[in-house]
Formats: sequence, C-alpha cells, structure tokens
Amino acid sequence: MNKKEKSKVSVQRQRRNLKAALKNNWQLYLFVLPAIIYFIIFNYLPLYGIQIAFKDYKAVQGIAGSAWVGLKHFKKFFEAYYFQRLLINTFVLNIFYLICSFPIPILLAILLNRIRNKKLQRTIQTTIYVPYFISTIVLAGMMYIFLSPSSGIFNFAREALGMAPIDFMSEEEMFRPIYIISGIWQSAGYGTILYIATLTGVDPSLYEAAEIDGANIWQKIRYIDLPTLIPTAMMVFILDCGKILSSNTDKVLVMQTPGNTATSDIIGVYVYNVGLGSGQFSYTAAIGLFVNIINFILIIVVNKIAKKSANVGLF
Repeated sequence: MNKKEKSKVSVQRQRRNLKAALKNNWQLYLFVLPAIIYFIIFNYLPLYGIQIAFKDYKAVQGIAGSAWVGLKHFKKFFEAYYFQRLLINTFVLNIFYLICSFPIPILLAILLNRIRNKKLQRTIQTTIYVPYFISTIVLAGMMYIFLSPSSGIFNFAREALGMAPIDFMSEEEMFRPIYIISGIWQSAGYGTILYIATLTGVDPSLYEAAEIDGANIWQKIRYIDLPTLIPTAMMVFILDCGKILSSNTDKVLVMQTPGNTATSDIIGVYVYNVGLGSGQFSYTAAIGLFVNIINFILIIVVNKIAKKSANVGLF
C-alpha cells in the first residue's frame, strides 16, 4: 500500500470515528452548540471587517467597495510624532500595573485560606469582592471627591499635617499611581476567586502530614500553597501579558485632565478620540490591529518562556 492509499484509508477511518462520536455523544455536542454559534457570530464573523485597516473605508461604499490602500494607515501611525509617546505611556502604565497588581490576589487568597473561621472568611471575601462591581464612572467620581484639593479627605489630612493641598488628578506624576492603586483596590478581591478555588482542591492530608512533621504556617504556605498556585498563577500571568497594550480605556478617559495628559495619553484614548471624534475608522482599525498583533506576540513569547522555565503553559 503506497502513501496515497494509506492517506485515503486514514481519512476514511477518521470520518467513521467522527460519525460514531457524533452518534454516541450527540447530546453533549448539542450542549456545546450554543457556545460554538456564539463564538462564530461574535468572534469569527467580525474578522471580515479587519480588512478596513487596509482600505480607505467609506460607509456609503461599504467594506467591499472601499479602495484598497495597503499599509498606508499603519505607516501614518508609525511615522506620527505622537507614536512614541503613546506607545511608551501605554507600555509603562500597563507594565507597572501588572507588576504591582499581579501578586496581590495570590497573597489575599493565601491569607483567606488560612482563616479557619468560615463565617469570618465569607464576610471578608464578600467585602473585598464588592469594589469589583462598582462601575468605572462611579469609581472615577469617588476618586475626584476623595482627591479634591478643596474638600478631599486626603488634602484635609495634608492640611492637618501643615502641608499645602495638592490637586492630585491634575498632576501628571500622580496619574499612574492613582490608576494602579485604584485598579488594585477594585479588582484584587475578585481576582482571588480562581486562586481560592485552586487552594480548595488541596488534599487536607497534606496539611495534616505537615503538622505532624512540625511545619509552621509559613512552611505550609511555602511548600504546599505556593506550589499548588504556581500553575494557575502562570496561566493568569500569561493572559495578563497579552493585555500590555490594552489598557482600561474607559477609566483613563474619565481620569484624564489637561494637567495629566503627558502621562495619561495612551493608545486606547487616542483610538477613541480619532475613531469616534474624527470618524477615521480605517486608521483606528489599523491601530487596533497593530495592538492586537503585539499582544498576540507577547502571549506566544511569554507562554514559551513559561513552558521552558516552569513547565506550565496555555498551549
């Protein structure tokens, strides 16, 4: 039997196996069907619109009828005088946010797992979950109130200590710390859910054996909790690295003031202003495609490094 015949037989065998699987497990495939349809409609069909990044899109002409311009919009963005500032601001903001925010949910999950009083544990969990459900606009309003130079609680404290009040929201060097700290406060509690679920699956006999061997609480955390959390933490870290150029644009928009533009002017805000404000859909589509390509490359690179160093990866 030559290669062509072997290949034909292999294809026929695969078809028979597929038919048998569909016949025997059709109920399971039926349950999965709505999710498949959802991803096809909302994640794959819109990919057709990516081509407007390479066209001079006109709404009256449609995507197919618009003129093809190739890499014109990409070149325009790369050669713009603001390109370097937008890229640096976005990278710096998100890298600092990742470094500062990533360990917090892990630490909170370990501390919550150490609480033996279940009622107290549930109360603390509920308390730290609540900020996640506060909308971006409400959060920004809270920050403007608390950081107000005339009536803000922080400036009251400064004045009580004999210091002059500061308009925090208008200081360019204060934008990143405020963005990062408020982001940690809002999302750290909710981020513990995945880690707490992972720790729940630890065999209690491991802790019992550790106690018999005389291990203290820190040794249990080091030799049981942390090794258990590493695979989950690495996967979360890989996914977070894929958002390095994708900031919380809504939050930056409501936090941006004329005084902090030098540090708050990021790619997402620029795309919003140019895309909706000026109607340059092809240009902003090209910028969005560039951002997504960079994020995809980062996921691939970080995943490869994680697999080599910790033998953990998404794929």
